[in-house]
Amino acid sequence: MAMGYSDAVMDHFINPRNVGKMENADGVGKVGNARCGDIMKIYLRVEDSIITDVKFNTFGCASAIATSSMATELIKGKPIDDALALTNQAVVDALDGLPSVKIHCSVLAEEAIKAAVKDYYDRHGIEYDPALFAGLGKEHEEE
Repeated sequence: MAMGYSDAVMDHFINPRNVGKMENADGVGKVGNARCGDIMKIYLRVEDSIITDVKFNTFGCASAIATSSMATELIKGKPIDDALALTNQAVVDALDGLPSVKIHCSVLAEEAIKAAVKDYYDRHGIEYDPALFAGLGKEHEEE
């Protein structure tokens, strides 16, 4: 475990999955943390309510990159509802943990996905409960 990071975190940091931009994405979500400087952008391609492709661009630390990578892996090929149900804790668990001072990165990954889904809904005129996206777009402070 390098500097408190699990092997899974190091693997997703060194070999991130689904990294890159997506032209003509069906939904794009961008979130950031003003205090630590992490910025995540998630791109979705959706067909028949299934996420057929997902990409990310993240500016940040090893945990920010690893959580972005893992989060995209957890939703690729899944229904939109599964993406909305993804929690930061599920991302942390899939990475075999994160140092407590880096948990905010998993929260950003969860919120970037939700922001991308909201953008998808907005672009395609799909009705949704606004409460599902409460709090998105706010800058996050590291706890």
